[in-house]
Amino acid sequence: MRDTAAIKARWLSTFGIARSLLIYWRPGRQRGLKNLYRPFLSPGALAFDVGAHLGDRSAAFRALGARVVALEPQPLLARWCHRMVGGDITLLPLAAGATPGYAELAISPANLTVSTLADQWREQIGQRNPGFAHLHWAERMRVEVTTLDTLIDEYGEPAFIKIDVEGFEADVLAGLSRPVAALSVEFVSGALAVSHACIECLSALGDYRYNIVAGEQRTFRWASWKSDAEVHAWLAADADGLASGDIYACRADHTLFN
Repeated sequence: MRDTAAIKARWLSTFGIARSLLIYWRPGRQRGLKNLYRPFLSPGALAFDVGAHLGDRSAAFRALGARVVALEPQPLLARWCHRMVGGDITLLPLAAGATPGYAELAISPANLTVSTLADQWREQIGQRNPGFAHLHWAERMRVEVTTLDTLIDEYGEPAFIKIDVEGFEADVLAGLSRPVAALSVEFVSGALAVSHACIECLSALGDYRYNIVAGEQRTFRWASWKSDAEVHAWLAADADGLASGDIYACRADHTLFN
């Protein structure tokens, strides 16, 4: 029975990787990602990719000439990230959170990109978002956790941070004590309280403006960037009914607004 379960888990992981490659590495996608990130990253700038998964964002950062520090604690995804992006980034087998230490990562073999440290999110999201109803987090792995402050102390202050960690975004931001220039956090319908918490974290750090990218699109949804109060109101109104996407935060003194 154990052999059968192991074979099934390997098959599910293989299927999940193939599906993710089709989504995140389809032809033409990198061009759009580079256009999206170009205002935030000049050659030589530093970028953090927290939850690197298959490395599509890290690849775009690197193509823009940025130095990249990527975090991916899952060995299989990390191998694929290295395979797709190459060795020209710093790829760390770590998760990020509010404090350094160790934590239990819940893994969905059929979709490794939704593995999470957020227990409450995992327990509730399938009931609140139909897109997650079929997922099962059947495996566990102990992972080392660092903080954004620790990464900054070691590698320097980044020009951009991408955070995509399946409901753990606010915990990651809780490990940041300085207002970095720009960043993004994933939002998911059914768990918008996490997004509210992220905005609150950022508001406590500094004066930010916000924009949205829906789903896996590569253009901003709003013509003008909005205040924290406006984004809170947008989230409270169910985020235009979007299933998921990313909230981009840019410090008010950023060159983007000059």
